[in-house]
Amino acid sequence: MPIDIAVDAMGSDKAPDPEIRGAILAARHYDVRVHLVGPEDILRPILREHLRHQKHLPIYVTPASEWITMGDKAAQAVRVKRDSTMRVGLKMVREGLTSRTTQAHDPSGPGKAAGFFTAGNTGAAMATAKMVLGMLSGVDRPALAAVVPTTRGVPSILLDVGANVDCDPDNLVQFAVMGHTYAQNVLKIPSPRVGLLSIGEEDSKGNALTRDTLPLLRAQPGINFIGNAEGRDIYNGNCDVIVCDGFVGNVALKTSEGIAKFVTTSLREALKSTVTSQVGALISRRAFGDFKKRLDYSEYGGAPLLGVRGVCIVGHGSSNEKAIMNGIRVTAEFAHAEVNSGIEAALSATPTS
Repeated sequence: MPIDIAVDAMGSDKAPDPEIRGAILAARHYDVRVHLVGPEDILRPILREHLRHQKHLPIYVTPASEWITMGDKAAQAVRVKRDSTMRVGLKMVREGLTSRTTQAHDPSGPGKAAGFFTAGNTGAAMATAKMVLGMLSGVDRPALAAVVPTTRGVPSILLDVGANVDCDPDNLVQFAVMGHTYAQNVLKIPSPRVGLLSIGEEDSKGNALTRDTLPLLRAQPGINFIGNAEGRDIYNGNCDVIVCDGFVGNVALKTSEGIAKFVTTSLREALKSTVTSQVGALISRRAFGDFKKRLDYSEYGGAPLLGVRGVCIVGHGSSNEKAIMNGIRVTAEFAHAEVNSGIEAALSATPTS
């Protein structure tokens, strides 16, 4: 049975074209009904043009008269723009949750969704999700979890990557439980290895936050905690889940994106520099394509906002149609996996610090 996904059609840097194209790709390839949330006078003509030869795709427009830009101050925009695409889309998720809770006849009926995807303002998405959906039992703060590639070919999860700049040890324990549950239920890793990001493997290394968090994670039942992890462990596959505060995680993620772009650009230029290297480039084109694909953020769709009572995935602001398509796919996978019930169950067993 198709699953309903609400999409912020005005979120990305080049909205709404990537959102509309991505929705069409998702509707073609996955068992989803996509609800583009935004101003009808903007969306319908563009959608109509794209669907001239594909009129039967399950893509719909849900009206919203306002949208939050990247330049808006999140807290103010959430209060003032009451008919924003984010608020309307997340209300659809809330309605879907209410239907499932009350065992209503059709939890995927009009105005309801199983999940929400946005490539818009991250701070506004987090604030709106907290306000509209509320928090899971046992969670103090939500966390953004980035899925990153590793040398072992199996992705790992880094969280938090920007939702919380300042954290305490209890927050990091909750992030570990949420990341463990997501890796288990969505990435299908039976016993995810959880590491605490620090500046050395020894227990004595790190700052006050990591040293205070370490014994709490060792005492946390139900997770496979392997101790401190270093920056290299994000990509070498030694950990399946790497936990840190949002300041450190965001710096690590943005630095990684910059390095990936530098490497691919430098390699491309080197392969074009001489006749010999151009011949080598032709021979190795497939390998270079595979390399680029492994580093391409658009393959991973977006970062789940873990800890809110519902499904909210946040994509990159520069998302193209492929990234939007994969964001919709990840949102549907999250909704199917019932991650939130697993998080609540795990946190109910957390010892108090």
